[in-house]
Amino acid sequence: MEHYETERLILKPADIEDAAFILELLNTPKWLENIGDRNVKSLQDAEEYIRIKMRPQIERLGYGNFTIIRKEDGAKLGICGLYDREGMEGIDIGFALLPQFEGKGYAFESANRLKELAFGKFGLKEIFAITTIANKASQDLLFRLGMQILKTITFPDDPEELYLFYLSSESEKTLSGKDC
Repeated sequence: MEHYETERLILKPADIEDAAFILELLNTPKWLENIGDRNVKSLQDAEEYIRIKMRPQIERLGYGNFTIIRKEDGAKLGICGLYDREGMEGIDIGFALLPQFEGKGYAFESANRLKELAFGKFGLKEIFAITTIANKASQDLLFRLGMQILKTITFPDDPEELYLFYLSSESEKTLSGKDC
């Protein structure tokens, strides 16, 4: 599988070798509050989550969940991905960092690179994103990416209202002044 880079980061498709990191990330307070409990409580759960939830989409579409790795020291900082989510039309861009790496621009840098890849290499015409209404930090990042709130949505079996963000490749061309 192909890796992608930014000035400071490597975006590597998530794999079983990331299990300990995924276990830690999926159990951080912000993950649990803003994304939800994925019931990943052991290293074995994390390996299964990667094998069943992450790898199939990468293998099917060539994109999905990427582990964010800092070039300077190889530290695993978080994840960023383009997700084909059940119950949602279109491809969703998402990101999450371990708390000690927040506020350093890593989430924006990785999400911006995936946005470029979405419209360029992967040929997507539009991308979406979802956030809880209380998650102002993620909303600010999505606005910086050029995305706009389209509407509020809920998912089946979950009454929480979420913001649905949207960006098309055409509006991205207008925003950046260039072809993607």
